[in-house]
Amino acid sequence: MLLITFLTSMLLSLPGYSEQYNTKSLNLDSHQDVNARKTSEFSFASYYQTNMVLQREPHNSVIWGYGTIGAIVNISVNIQDVYFSKVVQGFDGNGIWSVKIKPQPAGTITDIYGVQDDRGKLQWILISNVLFGDVFVCSGQSNMEFTMSMVYNSSHELDETFNYPDIRVFTVAEKYSDIPLYDIASILQSWSIPSGETIGGKDWTYFSAVCWLYGKYLYDELKIPIGLVATTWGGTPIEAWSPPSVLQICHEPPSPKEDIENLGTQADYSQLYNAMIHPLLNMTIKAVIWYQGEENAMYRSDYYQCMFPNMIRSWRKLWYLGTQMSTDPDFPFGFVQIGCKEEYRPNYPLIRWHQTADYGYVPNPEMENTFMAVAMDLPDPTSPYSSVHFRDKQDVAARLLVGALSVIYHHTVIYDGPFPEKITETPDHKIVIQYPKYHQLAVTNENNFQICCRGHNCSVNDTELDKKWHTTAILEHSDHAIILDTSVCNHIFLCADKIRYAWAKTPCAFKKCSVYNTLGYPAAPFFLGVHSDFVY
Repeated sequence: MLLITFLTSMLLSLPGYSEQYNTKSLNLDSHQDVNARKTSEFSFASYYQTNMVLQREPHNSVIWGYGTIGAIVNISVNIQDVYFSKVVQGFDGNGIWSVKIKPQPAGTITDIYGVQDDRGKLQWILISNVLFGDVFVCSGQSNMEFTMSMVYNSSHELDETFNYPDIRVFTVAEKYSDIPLYDIASILQSWSIPSGETIGGKDWTYFSAVCWLYGKYLYDELKIPIGLVATTWGGTPIEAWSPPSVLQICHEPPSPKEDIENLGTQADYSQLYNAMIHPLLNMTIKAVIWYQGEENAMYRSDYYQCMFPNMIRSWRKLWYLGTQMSTDPDFPFGFVQIGCKEEYRPNYPLIRWHQTADYGYVPNPEMENTFMAVAMDLPDPTSPYSSVHFRDKQDVAARLLVGALSVIYHHTVIYDGPFPEKITETPDHKIVIQYPKYHQLAVTNENNFQICCRGHNCSVNDTELDKKWHTTAILEHSDHAIILDTSVCNHIFLCADKIRYAWAKTPCAFKKCSVYNTLGYPAAPFFLGVHSDFVY
């Protein structure tokens, strides 16, 4: 122990040590091909770098890397804490070492030294300026990939990045693989300290706007270091991000050849999970933030209510095991309910519903420890990036923030919009929708409610244009209830059977849907049954 401590303390004065991934010397616009490195050489795994954030207490952080099989590796944190590992044969015949370091307080800043002793031959490595805080993985398709240079007010946002040196960002490059990879195949952006350049890269490169703004707002609340890892690919379905076990649980048939030709090989089953999620499973994290679903409005929509909850379960289990039980087995999972699109896409409302496992709200029994940001009321029809890529990512991040404060950090805050507690049709031909007492409603009559009469075989799969559904007016409302007109059913001597809310690809103008609470959080769409107090 004394010898190793002496050696690591003398590291900087010795010739031949390696300081891995000093971002000052990297060209962040070019992909770093990790596979080109000789992994038999003593080194940290690709994403352990200078300027990174490791997960703080109460979690242990796992650190791993490569070395000579049979050698002894010593990893020291803050000089005093030294951890030992023997290099063993791992994947692809590589020599692998791994240590689990004791929990560190938020804000701890350290250099991490490594010494390998291969029968008396010593090698040294170093990563510096490492912070301990909360680490979030941000994943999904193009609206998560959408970068800070593209948002509203981007110049001002980028000017503020220098105020957040304790947030660190990292971007995985787009890669796909037929088999699970154990290290990242290519890095688009190494761990970086925020600046106009590192956050405001070229469009669709780095850094993810939703991820950055979420991290920024969270830092403003907690004042602890935040690590943000973006791993995204636009235009990809959930099947590409899910391990094979999830596809088996949901009984998804193989992808037809024409689907793969249309979507690209990266969209095939498990291709992105293999290359862009699996390599991260050994890194201890706090939570995941997810924004995906638009592609599944056109691709296998009916499977989403099974795929999404089971993908969350599988990621949780695999991260827990991959980090030697250091990541929580039920770590929090936040996501964005998909927004709007000008072009007609009949399954947008259905995907929003399936994103909640057909409950309409989260958390729920199928999706525990989750939180959701509603985005259907943020249309941007003039977006130069197409209407599906709306520019107001600030509201999305702010809605994610309050969910995180409640679900992850257990703050006492209202973080979602109103959702019905009870829906009843009264003998005087009105529907009364009762909402929880902790929500004070803010209501406008924007024609977002529709009813379907009994006997008309109403289905969640009915499109927004289906003529079985009738738009109905809001007759009156109070702080906790809304009363609707059901005369369209009563005229033909029928009760209302089902009611749906905001069941359209673009249900309203910007922040103009029918139901919010007084905090400004929109009600999510729903499809629910109506209880009648009478019969004809």
